[in-house]
Amino acid sequence: MGKRRWAEFAPKCMHERSGQMKSRLLSLARGKYAYPALAFVAFIESSVFPIPPDVMVIPMVLADRRKAWLIATICTIASVAGGLLGYAIGAFAWDTIGQPLIELYGKQDSFEAFRIWFEKYGFMAVFGAGLTPFPYKVITIASGFSHINLAVFMTASVIARGGRFFLEAALLRLMGDRAQALIEKHFALIVTGIFAAVALSFLALKLIP
Repeated sequence: MGKRRWAEFAPKCMHERSGQMKSRLLSLARGKYAYPALAFVAFIESSVFPIPPDVMVIPMVLADRRKAWLIATICTIASVAGGLLGYAIGAFAWDTIGQPLIELYGKQDSFEAFRIWFEKYGFMAVFGAGLTPFPYKVITIASGFSHINLAVFMTASVIARGGRFFLEAALLRLMGDRAQALIEKHFALIVTGIFAAVALSFLALKLIP
């Protein structure tokens, strides 16, 4: 199969399998090894896995809302640690691993878009992309490929991923089952709005003489 045909076929294949993977993750979230499984999923989602850990976060918090902050902490630490793997893939294994992964998930346009955003906005590009629904694995691999300052990458990732997971956990802890529909339908809009507010605040501070 030619490279072009593979780039077109692979995303369709992954989409067809995503339902099966989500079902498996939901089973893991209810199992005795839910916490290690969550950490593993959050780690690999930052570089190679297509399904975000949110699929597990929701049922796990709803099962025991007292553990909301623990679950958010596990997700944040594992996700940021996995981000370092994604960064390394972009920096040292682009040709052999990074580029094939980006093509596998059909994220070539997102990859180029992030690189352009970072050239213009720096830290805020990593923060915004890490907080919003923009694929985090694209950010990590693109950051390594572009040799973005590691301290900038890590700082933005900790704030963005922590903000995302702790907000999600807070909604579930406070609202219970009612939060699930809100998160599934409107969470992307909520975090995008938060990022827009933060970005406008930074812009306003820069404009103040």
